[in-house]
Order: sequence, then structure tokens, then C-alpha cells
Amino acid sequence: MSEHSQHRLQTGMEFDGYRLEEKLHTGGMAALWRVTDLRGRHQVGTDTDQQLPLIMKVPLLYASDDPTAIVAFEVEQMIMPKLKGAHVPRYLGAGDFDAQPYIVMELIAGTSLRGRFEQAPLEVAEVVDIGIKVAHALQDLHRQHVIHLDIKPSNIMFRADGAAVLIDFGLSRHDRLPDLLDEEFRLPLGTGPYISPEQVLGVRNEPRSDLFSLGVLLYHLATGRRPFGHPTSVAGLKKRLYRDPVPPCRHRPDLPAWLQEIILRCLEVDPKARFDTAAQLAFVLQNPDQLQLTARAEKREQDTYWSVLKRRLQAVGAEPGLMHSVSEQLARAPIIVVALDLGSSSDALTENLRNITSRMLQTQPGARLACLTVRKVSRIGMDESLIQHGENIHVKQLVDLKHWARPFSLTPDKVTFHVLEAPDPATAIIEYAQSNRVDHIIIGSRGSSALRRYLGSVSAQVVAEAECTVTVVKAQEK
Repeated sequence: MSEHSQHRLQTGMEFDGYRLEEKLHTGGMAALWRVTDLRGRHQVGTDTDQQLPLIMKVPLLYASDDPTAIVAFEVEQMIMPKLKGAHVPRYLGAGDFDAQPYIVMELIAGTSLRGRFEQAPLEVAEVVDIGIKVAHALQDLHRQHVIHLDIKPSNIMFRADGAAVLIDFGLSRHDRLPDLLDEEFRLPLGTGPYISPEQVLGVRNEPRSDLFSLGVLLYHLATGRRPFGHPTSVAGLKKRLYRDPVPPCRHRPDLPAWLQEIILRCLEVDPKARFDTAAQLAFVLQNPDQLQLTARAEKREQDTYWSVLKRRLQAVGAEPGLMHSVSEQLARAPIIVVALDLGSSSDALTENLRNITSRMLQTQPGARLACLTVRKVSRIGMDESLIQHGENIHVKQLVDLKHWARPFSLTPDKVTFHVLEAPDPATAIIEYAQSNRVDHIIIGSRGSSALRRYLGSVSAQVVAEAECTVTVVKAQEK
């Protein structure tokens, strides 16, 4: 294909084994085409008769003099082959700039989040559900060493099963690849309403920037308003360094205090004041009863003139602080679960579990600890929830968990307690870890009796089936 024909693509045109079927969208930097693979290279699973729906992204090289479009496309061509999983489109191939530049990827058949903003404010349950799904997608992306840096409604889609899919990685940064955008440009890169304060200052290696953008989305979905409007200048963007948003409850009085707490924490100017990771944000959205409320939850007015003036003076000439890479940040802030068998474990095992957990918390001070126990219930019928002396079993076990964890002296935002009720303890622990994106499970083993070797133990099943790291602790032999 000649250089002259690059900007004259038409329906029916064929090149590199693809045929252009339909132009789906033209944006500021690229056009999207539905294409057919003429060589049958991309099937759905093992079905050789069913072709995977494909989309081709083509940069608009002649539509603008802005060099950002070309560099952003190069960035996306570098990053997309490194990505995998349900939360990103499947990458299938690319074309070079010396012929026809393009990226071919899976066509996501689901819907974009953009459409839901037209119906905002949404029901609280839907806002929370969207927040959990997007946070899980961000955590998966961050684990692959990538910060998105352009989280906005049009860059979030949902598969048929509800999983969130992140698209458009032109402004993203990969820990282990050259950051071409940082090397070539000095102006803030992002989308006005969603860009984080540190991005305004030129910082591109802070994973909690994506949490700020998600906080903007949650604010908008919950209230129907943007927390920072739609600034179009650098001066307008810099206002978020010192001007706090109107508390969302002012726009929506029925908003739960815990949801305002979460949203305003995401929108903190200092990244360290936000949630440490996307997984921890998803965790509190799934467990709001475990969230410690602060003054954010009850806030009814914006900060005073003098508070804003003080921050504005501090923001003048502000330099970005030392930031960690996304990989370092995730390593510093894991979610750790310790699974306790209350009432059945020996004192020696319980104490050893506490010692192992304590050492792990000392080496990872940013960790969130979830203490859980499983109350085994029958599969059929109702279980009696009261013990002989009239004390609720669930409440008693919750108190026992808190007593066990008291020596750690953790702040309430760093520890939660959970009593699960399930017929199969191992399955309950595994499912809890998967749904909450747990990084590490600590579990006790009571020994190796002949019966347990024959039937299998809870700890053995957790080790075999859990997707995260598992540490099995045994009682120290005397």
C-alpha cells in the first residue's frame, strides 16, 4: 500500500490479509474499522468454523498536525502485545508505519460505559457494581505493569458476562518499556475531566492516578455531575491541586455516607491519601460495612477560602514527589487473608499463625489484612444460629477474630473481619480470595492424621486450587 493511500481507506479494501467491512467510528486520533480475516487465522476458541469478530484501529496521520497521535499509536503498538486476560481486548496483529499502520484486535461485542452516563445519577447498587468491576480490571492491568492514564467512560466496555474491559492504551505507561510520551512531550496528557493532579504535574508512573479517574467516574455516576467540570486549559486543570469538589451528597442527599467516603478518598490530591491499590478499592466497595468512616463521610460543604488559599500557595511551583512504579506499589500493598479455624485449632497453632502474620505485616506495612473464619453449615435445612447459652455464634466468632488480631495494633482501614457461612470451608476461602483479588492466604494445618490424609484437608485444597500465594502454618512441635 502506498503512502498516498494510507489516508484513503475505503470499505472493501484488502491488505495484509484483512478486508475493511465498515467504518465504525472516527475519533480525534484514529478510525476504527470492522474487518474480516481473509486467511482464517483467528478463530473463536477451538471452533475452526467461527471467526473471531475483529476491529482494526488506524491512526489519522493526515487529519492533524499534532504529533501526539503518532506517538500514542506507537505506544499502543508496543503495549498491547504484552497484555492478556479478560479485561483487555485480545491483540492479533499490527502494521508498520512504512506501509499501513494499524492494530487488529478482538471486537468487544458488549456495551460501553459511556451510555450509562446519559442516565446518571444511577442507583447506588449499580454505581457500586460498576466501581467493583472497573477496579478489578485496573488491578489486573496494573499487575501486568501497565498504568492506563486515560480512564474515562468511552475507554471502558463490558463483556456479555459483565467483566469490564479497558481499551485505548495510547496514553498508557508500561513499567518495562520506554515511555515515549514522557520523553517527547511536556504538557499534561489525559482527558480534562478525569486527569489526576499528579498527571497535571507531569507524573506518569503513579498507579493511583487510575484510582483518581475512577473516583471521577463514580462521582459522576452517583450524582450526574462532574466533580471538576470540563477544563480545557492547563490553568483549569491545575485547580484540582487546591480546589476540592463539592461533596457528592450536596447533589444527592440520599447518597450513603460510606460511598461518599470512598469517592472523596479516590479524589484526594495526594496519591498516598487514596486507596493503595485498585484491589483495595474493590475490597471496600464489596465490604462497605468494614470501612472506617472519616470526616469525608459527613462533609457537606467545600473547604473554606483560607484552606483553599493555603493549598493554592503550596501548589505554586509544586514538584512531584518520589513515586513508585506500578509493580512496586502493588508489592507494597497486598491484600492478605489469614484463615482461622476458631475453636478447633490448638493454642500453639493459633499463636504460630499470629507470629507468621505479624512478620508478614512488618515486611509489608501497606498491606490490608482480612481475618476470616468459616462457620460450617449443613447443605439442607436451617442451622441453629444460637449456642446453648443464648449467644449468637456469628457474633461470637466475629469478636474472637478481633481479639486474635488485637496484638497487631492495625488501624481500622488496614484490617477487616469476616465470618463466612458455608458447607465447604475450603471452597468458601478460595471463592472469597478470588472475588476479593487476594494476594496471599495464610492458613493453619492441624496435622496429618490418617483420616485427613484419606479425605483431604482444607489447607491442602486451598493450596491446590487458590490462584494466589498460600502459606500453610503448622503448630510448632515441642
